[in-house]
Amino acid sequence: MEWKTLLCQDRIREVPAKRGNGTGRSDLRTEFEKDYHRIIGSASFRRLQDKTQVFPLDQSDFVRTRLTHSLEVSSFCKSLGQNVSAKIMQLELDPQFGAEQKAAVCDILQCAGLIHDIGNPPFGHFGETAIQDWFKKHLPELHFQGKPLTEYLNAQMREDFYHFEGNTQALRLATKLHYLVDEHGMNLTKALLGTIIKYPVSSLEINKASGRIREKKMGYFYADRDNFADIQASNGTCGSRHPLAFLLEAADDIAYRTADMEDALKKGCISYPKLVEELKRRCADAPEACTRIIGWLEARYEKALLIQYEKPETYALQNWIVSVQGQMITCATDGFIEHYDEIMAGTWEQDLFSGTFGAPLMKALGDIAYEYAFISRPILKLEIAADAIFEFILSRFVDAVIPYDTGKKLTAVQEKYVSLISDNYKRIYRIYAEGKDEAERLYLRLLLVTDFISGMTDSYAKRLYQELSGIL
Repeated sequence: MEWKTLLCQDRIREVPAKRGNGTGRSDLRTEFEKDYHRIIGSASFRRLQDKTQVFPLDQSDFVRTRLTHSLEVSSFCKSLGQNVSAKIMQLELDPQFGAEQKAAVCDILQCAGLIHDIGNPPFGHFGETAIQDWFKKHLPELHFQGKPLTEYLNAQMREDFYHFEGNTQALRLATKLHYLVDEHGMNLTKALLGTIIKYPVSSLEINKASGRIREKKMGYFYADRDNFADIQASNGTCGSRHPLAFLLEAADDIAYRTADMEDALKKGCISYPKLVEELKRRCADAPEACTRIIGWLEARYEKALLIQYEKPETYALQNWIVSVQGQMITCATDGFIEHYDEIMAGTWEQDLFSGTFGAPLMKALGDIAYEYAFISRPILKLEIAADAIFEFILSRFVDAVIPYDTGKKLTAVQEKYVSLISDNYKRIYRIYAEGKDEAERLYLRLLLVTDFISGMTDSYAKRLYQELSGIL
């Protein structure tokens, strides 16, 4: 792979150059800077303020939402872009990589951080699981014109729903669903679109057992196969991960694994002494640099006691996290540079922390968050409630869209449910369903429901469920 193609400024729909006022170009922004403005001005980005990161429907203004998380990831992305670019230039790893490429890398990564979660459904990662489970349970039971739906859909269509992915939905939203001008969504640059595709495989190619990070989840829906192929060809990635996707993933990991600790402590899911105990236990055999970082947490706690801080555990953890984030940015930078040739050849199949002193600490933080926050009683109760919401909404809307746009008469209730789906989503459906065979049209109608649900905020999904089920 080469940077001249990886930093592709083309868009799926070509944008004609605007004429200036006679003195040259009137818009001096780069294409990647234009991407940034398209993203932050979008309704899809604003909706992230009411989507869960970990704690669904939380009343506190302290814990993270998808919006605050995305802003943090974007910040770390830019830092990683600056570090890695400087190293590439300093070590002369690529004679064609200069200041212009560095600026492009930083802008692309900053944008990627903003939109990496833009396709996630409501109620956090549980929302993805709930959609997957619903289709695994109900798709084989549903019929159309006397035949099971599974007999209409090909294998990839079925697996798309069984492995529904928020990251995959982000690509779909950015390239189609966000109706900015036409059916090409935000029409972002192909370099940016390539960066947010963490897993460049279809739902049929998922292979978690392989150990290859690119096969961990799916990266595109069957409906978006042409756009995926176009993005891959334009970036020259040829089935491999875009190198900047590694940096996006590292920034995401740094953000959520440190933030989850802060949110968990604030919510009372774990105490300060228990956190220290768990960190020491899980990193007992870690490199000295890792255990030294854990010692910094205790030192900050002692300092908080010395200055008589009202909440010494909060002071200690918040200050410690800033240091940890800096150390992990260094680890990710070193990981990228150490494996630069493999990454550029498309053969590196692990994350950037692998083999660094930060790897055991990152794993410990993730495991602690899962054990003390993700499966805590408050979260489990909220997820059970969210499951009821997904069960209701999916059952009603899927039933309504199966006969939609087929010439078959809908019941009065089915018509009402279809009318509640966004007109923009229905417009996109009609554009891409035109000329397709019966099976693909049915598949696109099912996607119409997951598109609609993924666009919901937590509050809207809850309110819609309450209104439609008669809960006042």
